[in-house]
Amino acid sequence: RGEGGRGGSSTEGKRPHGVGEGRISDTRGTLLPAQGVSTGSQGSANILYPYGESQGDKITPVRDDGASPEIPISFEFGFFHKKYRSLNVNNNGVVSFGKAVSQYTPDAFPLADGSAFVAPYWGDVNNVLGGKVYYRESTSQDLLQKVSKDINLYFPKMQYTARWAFVATWDKVAFFGSKNKDITNTFQAVLTTDGKYSYIILNYGNIQWTTGTASKGNAMTGLGGIPAQAGFNSGDKTHYFNIPGSRTAKVINIASTSNVNVPGRWVFRVDTFTVPGGCVVGVNFAKFEEVFWKDNTCEEKCVCQADGEHKCTPSPCSISQVCKPSSWYFICSAPDSCI
Repeated sequence: RGEGGRGGSSTEGKRPHGVGEGRISDTRGTLLPAQGVSTGSQGSANILYPYGESQGDKITPVRDDGASPEIPISFEFGFFHKKYRSLNVNNNGVVSFGKAVSQYTPDAFPLADGSAFVAPYWGDVNNVLGGKVYYRESTSQDLLQKVSKDINLYFPKMQYTARWAFVATWDKVAFFGSKNKDITNTFQAVLTTDGKYSYIILNYGNIQWTTGTASKGNAMTGLGGIPAQAGFNSGDKTHYFNIPGSRTAKVINIASTSNVNVPGRWVFRVDTFTVPGGCVVGVNFAKFEEVFWKDNTCEEKCVCQADGEHKCTPSPCSISQVCKPSSWYFICSAPDSCI
């Protein structure tokens, strides 16, 4: 295995990315390797749509950095003003358009090469060591009714009726270099369209690891190094999104986060960009009424408004407060006490 270049083939002998070969920083530019042991996060088992052999799913090749063949789809899927009639399901936690993705260490969005893909959990999966990656295209009325009901709950003004769905599920998948068979991840990506509007639903079951050993993770815990990334990249260098915690140690908790008040579920409209539940700030997400400062000067106070826009006004920290990092943004708070 070589450097895991996007779309390239895998070879024997995987070696880690070095810092100069794509090491990722968080949005403040500070490297945040995950350390120690985490219990991970557990979403509801009912949050995932039905999957597996009983649903007629196919399975990707059991191969490190592998992918499905190019899959023709019966409906055009609109993804940021482009229409796609085929896709690939990639073992490393990505559904891609145009070409397969073998890269195992996530790069920051937007991607320089213009690749278009949905990344429910872009990390170094190795289904040789454990788990399966399922996928199917569906026009089953039972599934479409469930999907339509959920989309209308989150986008009540749309009156959406799904005509097509594609379900990809990573079931109890291990990470590359794992020496602990009990540490696995389960997550799912659902694409759906009515022929005009397109949505993606990202569901998270049990998430226990963030990083493979070739990305400098720990072989026993699956933590450390360069953690997984979740979100999507449109390929136009303008429309892209990172779910909070992506590429940091906090991504282990993704199954307890949401933009639709359902822990473990993130939903987006992607024919054009609409995110329910809050505001998009660059590549980041703020919940309605969340207050933050964008940089370490804490000169402008921002708030996420009910219309989905954020408004910033000059409002520095008071004389009794200090500017502190918190998540991807900064806050004004009382200084830490000294003992």
